[in-house]
Amino acid sequence: MFQTLHPKNILLALDSIDSDSGSYVMDRRSALRRVMWTLATVAISLLLINYLKNSSVLREILYGMALFDGLPKKSYINSIYSTGYGELIAYCWWTFWQFIGYLVLPFIVIKVVFKDQVMDYGWRTADVAKHWRGYLLLLSPILCFVVIASFRDDFSTHYPFYSQAGRSWTDFLLWEMLYIAQFICLEFFFRGFMLRALQPALGANAIWIMCVPYLMIHFPKLWPEATGAFLFGLFLGILAMRSRSIWGGVAVHVGIALLMDITALMQRGAIPKHW
Repeated sequence: MFQTLHPKNILLALDSIDSDSGSYVMDRRSALRRVMWTLATVAISLLLINYLKNSSVLREILYGMALFDGLPKKSYINSIYSTGYGELIAYCWWTFWQFIGYLVLPFIVIKVVFKDQVMDYGWRTADVAKHWRGYLLLLSPILCFVVIASFRDDFSTHYPFYSQAGRSWTDFLLWEMLYIAQFICLEFFFRGFMLRALQPALGANAIWIMCVPYLMIHFPKLWPEATGAFLFGLFLGILAMRSRSIWGGVAVHVGIALLMDITALMQRGAIPKHW
């Protein structure tokens, strides 16, 4: 697996995936429709997430509810923020739309259109244990980079996304639960749904197709993270194809995210001291 992840052997790894019994098993007509349904779902899901996940949308809905109930426009907003968890509630909204876009819509397409078993789209642990060295090889340099980057001011002010994560252990744990949940949804969408849906029609090319939208969702983040997203997605895609599971990718993402948040809090001296 160390050799598989070496940049010089990427094409050989993709050739190996193409020789898998699950690649190029559809006739031209079926392949066309599989690609159409998959990419249409990807487009709709990303549109919904991009335009509905923001807290501004939640505020507009709450404004509308208040006006419908004959209350002052900001009454619901004020009541939410008076709890001290207004920002966290906004991140619940953020996670909810990723759950809808990354999980629910693909589930519907898999069951209703493809008539496949959802579990076959990476939910089993399958061969993850056999490829642990590959995931460790992918994770190790990124963890080192995170530690180095944590000393930059822009890093420590950017993470965690939830600005009150250091206020208490309750805030920290609730935030990390939301963060981890969205990583599970994200890994299923890119390394489960996209890869497994496209492999029968396009073979290993499914990985290249997956990498493009995966790169694009990182554009709002810091440039080093966005720059590395394409290669990161490529290696995770290869590993997901070989292991037939999303859980290795989930573990890598969660490990990186936790380290980023903890190191950023340590840099600011904001590690929680109470519940």
